[in-house]
Amino acid sequence: MCEDHQEDGHGGLGRRALFVTGAAAALTLGSVSFAAAAEGGQESRTVRGTLPPGSPDFVYVPVEVPAGVREIKVAYTYDRPSVPTGTTGNALDIGIFDDRGTDLGGRGFRGWSGGARTEFFLRADDATPGYLPGPVREGTWNIALGPYTVAPQGLSYEITITLTYGEPGEAVEPVYPPERAKGRGRAWYRGDCHLHSWYSDGRRTPAEIGALARAAGLDFINSSEHNTHSAHAHWADVAGDDLLVMLGEEITTRNGHVVALGTDPGTFVDWRYRARDNRFGRFARQIRRAGGLVVPAHPHATCVGCNWKFGFGEADAVEVWNGPYTPDDEVTLADWDSMLVASVRDGRDWIPAMGSSDAHRDPDAVGSPQTVVLADDLTRRAIQEGIRAGRSYIAESARLALSFTVSGGRGEHAGIGGRLRVDRDTPVTVRLDVTGAPRCTVRFVTDQGVLHTSAPLPVAGAGVVEWRTTPSYAAYVRAEVRHEAAAGPLPGALAGFTNPIFLGR
Repeated sequence: MCEDHQEDGHGGLGRRALFVTGAAAALTLGSVSFAAAAEGGQESRTVRGTLPPGSPDFVYVPVEVPAGVREIKVAYTYDRPSVPTGTTGNALDIGIFDDRGTDLGGRGFRGWSGGARTEFFLRADDATPGYLPGPVREGTWNIALGPYTVAPQGLSYEITITLTYGEPGEAVEPVYPPERAKGRGRAWYRGDCHLHSWYSDGRRTPAEIGALARAAGLDFINSSEHNTHSAHAHWADVAGDDLLVMLGEEITTRNGHVVALGTDPGTFVDWRYRARDNRFGRFARQIRRAGGLVVPAHPHATCVGCNWKFGFGEADAVEVWNGPYTPDDEVTLADWDSMLVASVRDGRDWIPAMGSSDAHRDPDAVGSPQTVVLADDLTRRAIQEGIRAGRSYIAESARLALSFTVSGGRGEHAGIGGRLRVDRDTPVTVRLDVTGAPRCTVRFVTDQGVLHTSAPLPVAGAGVVEWRTTPSYAAYVRAEVRHEAAAGPLPGALAGFTNPIFLGR
């Protein structure tokens, strides 16, 4: 049961009991009403309630907004009772939809801050980061509550809505970053496609991220805020001849996160569904129609709601390495390798791997790891084409550089993401040139497993590793560069790895 209390600015109090069922459902509470006030005046209403364990994913609080409103401001608090170890406590996200409604697809979407802020405002000329400036029109608005986790004691909340009356400010015309940077023609370009600024739950400004990206040797980045595209209009001053800024979103559902990589400016992708709702395909297609790539993020991460449950049938690439290399990345790498094996066994398309920092705040390192892409130029389309084709490798930093090729007996050769088309029993030479990997070992991994491991590279970090095989013995080969293992039989943490080269006709 959810108890909904409403208190107006004059002390009036109403109360009603509401029953909720099903985590996939949404609940709409009783509406909050305002009366028009004098020019420049303010009026507030406060709503209190308690959500029980098992509450729906989204609870909507309708707000009847009258004409003549210049600004709407929302502030909220909720209780955080102590819970036993291993039991989830309270976490309540928040956002808002305007008079166009809350239908799936987000036509009325005006912002989302998750749990990153305790208050926000919107008006025609400005808005809190995470929210979209624009007119505060007359009609029914909806505050969206997302009870991410609810303690056994329940979640008690208080929301205060304040309307400021008066003439609206002048609307802001968004300016977006260009889709092209200077570039070096066909070359290897380094990028980080999963980053968070203060436009969602990060703590850095776009300008600070841009400076860190340049310091990390990056050529491109992708804006990927949680469930909002509000940052899109704030990257133009960060981009430059030396840095391409692509626009996207991290669609953060309760059944996994997906990065929309390089969508058209102003594209919003809804997140209010679970795998069992069978709606992900609709929004994956929306990402592609908007010119973006669909990239499941940290599929085996252990955070609540992070584990990927939508399958990989819609994926253009998969984020195999996310931030500092951890056991869940190792699991994802093994899972991705199994998908490669299945692709050659079944004769179907394969899904390239990526790596991104998912940096939010200090000490998170922008550009660690990074995806290094062979692209025809430093443009949105060229970078996306290189990622989609798998012409890329993942490096822990700009210090690491890899050149990976396979050659046949008559001068045939192929690079990362390519295919060496030779007969099954033709001897081929696999070669990896490495710099920036002191004392690391190189492993060549195939559909049959790890078939070659090198001696440690010298302290200088540069070396060449070669291995000979045939397509009948290895349907593909990819390279891993690993740090020395601390102890035991497990391999060391990754310093870098490549997408595969396929062998045979």
